Amino acid sequence: MRRIGSFIANAFRVIIKGSVITGLLASPLLAQEPVWRGGTATVGELKYQDGFKRFDYVNPDAPKGGDLRLTAMGTFDSLNPLLAKGEVAGAVAGLVYETLMKPSLDEIASDYGLLAEAISYPDDFAWVKYRLRPEAKWEDGQPVTPEDVVFSFEKAKALDPQREFYYAHVIKAEKTGDREVTFGFDEKNNRELPKIVGELVVVPKHWWEGKDAKGNQRDISKTTLEMPMGSGAYKVASMTPGSTIRFERREDYWGKDINVNIGDDNFGALIYNYYADLDVAFEAFRSGNADYWWENSAKRWATAYDFPAVKDGRIKQEKLENDYRNRGVLVGFIFNMKREKFKDVRVREALNYAFDFEELNRTIFYNQYSRINSFFYGTELASKGVPEGRELEIINEMKDQLPPEVMKPYVSPVGGDPKKVRDNLRQAIALFKEAGYELKDNRMVNAKTGEPFGFEILLDGPTIERVALPFAQSLKKIGVEVNVRTVDPSQFTNRWRSRDFDVLYQGWGQSLNPGNEQAEYWGSQAADREGSQNYSGVSDPALDLLIKRIIFAKDRDELIATTKVLDRVLLAKHIVVPSYTARNSRIAYSANLEHPAALPEYSTGFPSIWWRKSAGAQ
Repeated sequence: MRRIGSFIANAFRVIIKGSVITGLLASPLLAQEPVWRGGTATVGELKYQDGFKRFDYVNPDAPKGGDLRLTAMGTFDSLNPLLAKGEVAGAVAGLVYETLMKPSLDEIASDYGLLAEAISYPDDFAWVKYRLRPEAKWEDGQPVTPEDVVFSFEKAKALDPQREFYYAHVIKAEKTGDREVTFGFDEKNNRELPKIVGELVVVPKHWWEGKDAKGNQRDISKTTLEMPMGSGAYKVASMTPGSTIRFERREDYWGKDINVNIGDDNFGALIYNYYADLDVAFEAFRSGNADYWWENSAKRWATAYDFPAVKDGRIKQEKLENDYRNRGVLVGFIFNMKREKFKDVRVREALNYAFDFEELNRTIFYNQYSRINSFFYGTELASKGVPEGRELEIINEMKDQLPPEVMKPYVSPVGGDPKKVRDNLRQAIALFKEAGYELKDNRMVNAKTGEPFGFEILLDGPTIERVALPFAQSLKKIGVEVNVRTVDPSQFTNRWRSRDFDVLYQGWGQSLNPGNEQAEYWGSQAADREGSQNYSGVSDPALDLLIKRIIFAKDRDELIATTKVLDRVLLAKHIVVPSYTARNSRIAYSANLEHPAALPEYSTGFPSIWWRKSAGAQ
């Protein structure tokens, strides 16, 4: 739902200047005159000060124009960006609509004014104010107003359970000036709240409350394929529902010359063609019907780029680390702990012993991947070794609430050769036995009831089948029957939202500044809420306490130490069989596309800061 890396929960700092009014004349809420600033930083200081001309990493002279043809997987049946129903065309929110603030791509967690020209809040973060730009306008020429922001916030909370939970502590949005909107919070010292409010997608109240071209009343609580009206740099020019959507750059876009947009939005049009099969989508790229490809298959990257366009230089290949420098990830086979069969931690741990990553890495991954061993893999937040320092102190403070395994390093079973595999399967059988199961006639059954142990793995496409099927075959050796079921993306989404699965292949992205989103991932309140990203349904007061401590961490050292403890507890619960990752983006693209020579530290910037060398060329 949100951009990975935008969740902020540490040292939310604003460099301020201004005047102080006397306490005798000020109300308690405004004991200090609001101090306005154009940006905010959560780690260190802002790189760009008030009045900056542009971000350093853009090319201000990039040519404008030309089409960019892209592939997208699945389908779409809605252009309503606030509604948690249907399949929304993903690019709508970022191209047609805008947010109050815009992140810098060469800082870990800094944001600068987009629809808002300035932000203000008190030292205790009890509220936040945004002052809208006077030049910000919708496509029909009407100004973006505080009423639009309030409407967007209220509808987002009402129509999307994830946003409702994400903004749970944002209790009020109100117009407090001609161009000013204020958000009130129900708790103080939550440094992340001003940041996440700045991510709010703003939609036009007057348009959604008006009538369409046929005279029908619009309804924001329903899916729609009506061409939307936004404030962003692009508009939807045409589409074939579920198949193709074309966005064209608006020459009358209000924000094309503001500092945060210089060098952005260079393509004249972005065309997304949707595919149900990843191999078919790759063939579209290979045959010249798409300009860019992000490769997710190690085998394809190693063996399939020998076609003429690569050989003669019409297609370029690159491996870039930028997108991974400020984020961690865990993906794998997630257990639905609402299912009785997965409630015993020994059963969940046993299943991990049947996953032979090393063999997969050798035979189908060309040794391009590493096994994930942390919920914050690839970042300084990941736990490793034995706890020490402040991390150990926190564990000792909570020792009666935490599993003893947090004192030991987490290590996934290692396979790769017959002896190790046999030893791992024996350990799996032993854990099943401890949990009350036994092998009987080559089937793993409940020792008391005789009920066989088996489950279904739910996938959203064929890509992971070559990982899930060997996993299922390995489990069959210890009498566990596994059905691998691949469904279309819409059905996959509906099933995970309604908790209708045994095991789900899915994951979580993590920024370097974990905060309120951790309650969405692991919190007890999210465990029972349909549509939450607490896919496993894990619920534990100790996790809730650790999440709270992360949100209110007094400094970055405390945040890092507490996050490492959270990581250890999650690993000890074995809510997922971790899979694998590569810490780089493997991309291939038309040689007619170009990006800045020095890409931003924390992003490839595609497609926003890229351009077509010859704007009219295809």
